[in-house]
Amino acid sequence: MRSVKSLIAAGAASLLSSMAFAADMTIAPPPLYVPPPVEDFGGWYLRGDIGFSNQRVKRLNNALDAANTSSSQHLGFNTAGIFGLGAGYKFNPWFRGDVTGEYRGNSNFNGFDLISFPGGFSAHTYHATKSEWLALANAYVDLGTWWGVTPFVGAGAGAARVSIANFSDLSVTSAGLLPGLAFGDNLSKWNFAWALHAGLAYNVSPNFTVELAYRYLDMGDGLTGNLRAFDGTNNIVSPTTFKGLTSHDLKMATRQPARRRAAAAQGLIGSVFILRLPNGAGSCRAVLFLRPRRLDNDWLRLTGDDQRRVGVSDGALRCVGFCWRR
Repeated sequence: MRSVKSLIAAGAASLLSSMAFAADMTIAPPPLYVPPPVEDFGGWYLRGDIGFSNQRVKRLNNALDAANTSSSQHLGFNTAGIFGLGAGYKFNPWFRGDVTGEYRGNSNFNGFDLISFPGGFSAHTYHATKSEWLALANAYVDLGTWWGVTPFVGAGAGAARVSIANFSDLSVTSAGLLPGLAFGDNLSKWNFAWALHAGLAYNVSPNFTVELAYRYLDMGDGLTGNLRAFDGTNNIVSPTTFKGLTSHDLKMATRQPARRRAAAAQGLIGSVFILRLPNGAGSCRAVLFLRPRRLDNDWLRLTGDDQRRVGVSDGALRCVGFCWRR
C-alpha cells in the first residue's frame, strides 16, 4: 500500500513539473501568411542607344540620264554613328513597345557610274554626305529568358528626314570634251521609314538592362537640289535621286525603369524565425525576402499595427522583411 502511495506521489510530482516547464515556454504565434509575390513586368522605362550604320543605296537617277543606253553604277557609304533616346512601356513578360528619336551622323558617299549613250560613253565620279533624323514607334516580343539573357524580335514604323549635302559629279566623256563638273544643292526630305529588330537583352540588375541588337532600316529615297555647272548654269530641272536607302545597323542600348522596382518582386523566401533587433530593442519574428544583390534604399514599404521594417545585410545578400514584437 505504501509503495502505491509513493508511486502516485511521484507521478503527481512529475506531472506538476511538466506543467510548470510548459508554462515557462513561449508559445509561438502562428506563421504570418505572406501572399506570393506579384511578378514585376517593369512598366514605364527609358532607353538610350548608340551604334553604327552600314548603309546601301540601290542606284542614282537623274533626268539627264534619259538618253543613256546603259549604266553600270558602283555606290557606297562610309560607316556613321547612331545616337538615340526613347521611352517605352512593358505590358507583360513578353510584350513591350517604345518610341525613339535618333540622329544618324554624316556618312560620306562615293560612287562611280559608267554610262553609254548614242555616239560614245562617259564616266562619272560622285561624292556627297548624308545624315538623317529618325523617329520610330516600335513593338517587341521577348522570347523568354535563359541565364539572364532574353532574345527578342521587333518591328517599327515612323519617319526619316534624309539630308543630302555637298553633292558633286565629275564626268569624263569619250567625245574629247573637257571634263565636266556639276554640283547639287543641299536638300532634306521627309520619308516614311520602317525597321525590323532582333537582339539579346541582359538584365544586369532589376533596374538596369543592356541590349545588343541588329536593325534593318528602310528610309525611302534621298534627293539633291538641281544640278548646276561650275559656273552656276542650269538648263533643266535635274535633281539626283538616291533610290532605296537602307541600312544594316548594329546598336547597343540600355534600359532603365522610370520608377525603381519593388524588392518583393525579386524572390520570396517566406522563412519565419526569431530576429534579434539592434540597440537592445528586443527580438521579433520575421518573414524575410532575399535580394540577389545590394540595392541601397530599395526597401519594402510596410503598413499595419505594431509592424516595423527590418534590414539585415550579409555579404552580397540583403534581407528585407517585416516582423512583429514577441
